[in-house]
Amino acid sequence: MLIQAAPSFLTRSGPLVRLALFALAAFMPFFIADAARADFRVCNGTQNLVGVAIGYRAKDGWMTEGWWQVPATTCATLIEGELQSRYYYLYAEDAARGGRWTGDVQMCVAENEFKISGVQDCYARGYQKMGFKEYDTGRQGSWMVQLSDTPGTQESQN
Repeated sequence: MLIQAAPSFLTRSGPLVRLALFALAAFMPFFIADAARADFRVCNGTQNLVGVAIGYRAKDGWMTEGWWQVPATTCATLIEGELQSRYYYLYAEDAARGGRWTGDVQMCVAENEFKISGVQDCYARGYQKMGFKEYDTGRQGSWMVQLSDTPGTQESQN
């Protein structure tokens, strides 16, 4: 059986120092968990409000969700936690100027807040169809897309 002595600074310090170290050790996991948090985020680098929709492959098939209203020069978390898919799809509209950030992958959207299963027969099911841009996250745990002032220009980062 190995018995270790307490570090000398603990035995010579007062109870207040030991209490502070104990509190730091107790709360350290919360700080580490927050720092390691993984999400899919969109940052709006424009001077206008932007509406954003996301598409992804879920356990039960394709899903599209929207609308996140992302004010000028702010970010929004679209998916919280560790990313489960490699590919995510994004569509966005500038609320003031009408510009769009689009791609080639056709998915369903609705006029108001939505969560839609499947990407087929959008019109027949009462939805609209829009072109989403594909992002290959390379199975990263988190991802961020930066929308710039020129619609159609997007930068992505992990």
